[in-house]
Amino acid sequence: MNAPIVHGGGITAAAAIYGGELEHWLDLSTGINPCPVPLPDVPIRAWHRLPDRELIDRARAAAQSYYRSGDILPLPVPGTQSAIQLLPRLFEVAGRVAILAPTYGEYERAFKMAGHCVDLIAGLDDVRADHAIVVIVNPNNPDGRAYAPERLVAFSEEMKARGGVVVVDEAFGDAGPQLSLAPFASRLPNVLIFRSFGKFFGLAGLRLGFAVAVQPIMKRIEELLGPWAVSGPALSIATDLFASDVAPIQRRLSERCGALRAVLRQGSLRIVGGTDLFALVDHEQAAELHRHFCQHHILVRKFDYEPRWLRFGLAADAAGDQRLSDALQSYT
Repeated sequence: MNAPIVHGGGITAAAAIYGGELEHWLDLSTGINPCPVPLPDVPIRAWHRLPDRELIDRARAAAQSYYRSGDILPLPVPGTQSAIQLLPRLFEVAGRVAILAPTYGEYERAFKMAGHCVDLIAGLDDVRADHAIVVIVNPNNPDGRAYAPERLVAFSEEMKARGGVVVVDEAFGDAGPQLSLAPFASRLPNVLIFRSFGKFFGLAGLRLGFAVAVQPIMKRIEELLGPWAVSGPALSIATDLFASDVAPIQRRLSERCGALRAVLRQGSLRIVGGTDLFALVDHEQAAELHRHFCQHHILVRKFDYEPRWLRFGLAADAAGDQRLSDALQSYT
């Protein structure tokens, strides 16, 4: 598990094998909004100066309103991936780590590299008394499994009673805010929630995320990250976009998701899960189908741990849908 994990977005590597100019590839391998929102104006001081307290505080207040986190001011982090690496140092608890799987592989890798014993489990009912930390991606990547916040509140309180910690990753939660645990975080001192900024807004290159937890946990994250962890431009952009009307983004994603699913069904592919940002397909010839798409310069996500699965991200427009449909119809 020490080897790097292969994620979506490997267009350069795919083009090196199958040819074609990068700009001519259709990248459906990621779970990122393919229609990035227009960037708000960024004051020159955000580029010219290190981010000061006023800028950080405004971003945190905007995130507090957007995530409905009550008394908690979410902490900006340079992408949730960076915070995942800190988890083994953040929580010093004795016991095993349980990760609801299959899911984002970096959690398992981070804990194992730190020497923790990790169990991959199917659901909350499989958590044992010796599990000191439980990681839940909600909604889950890649199958879209989701737990209602009331269930997670009850589970977190059970873990608290025996000194356990719960990490909830809501990277794909923007399109379904009713699932978020953030509104309950102030009364759950053993819970850490991660939110991704770039996936929903289509700005993954900003490398921005937020942590939602009680102050002692967030203070420790701040100490581990060090000063000026998040850039001024990222904070400025987030502040403006959090205050904007996101309903058009949600409608656009819903329309794009519906179009993707229609193409997959027309191609007789069996959809077994997903979110508004991707669909998961089970196919007995997944490897051959993946190769076929690559030959048409379309990249989708395959999985080493489940060779029957392919994950399809959203195309930006009807032309992308048609291109995927044409490639799928030509598969024999």
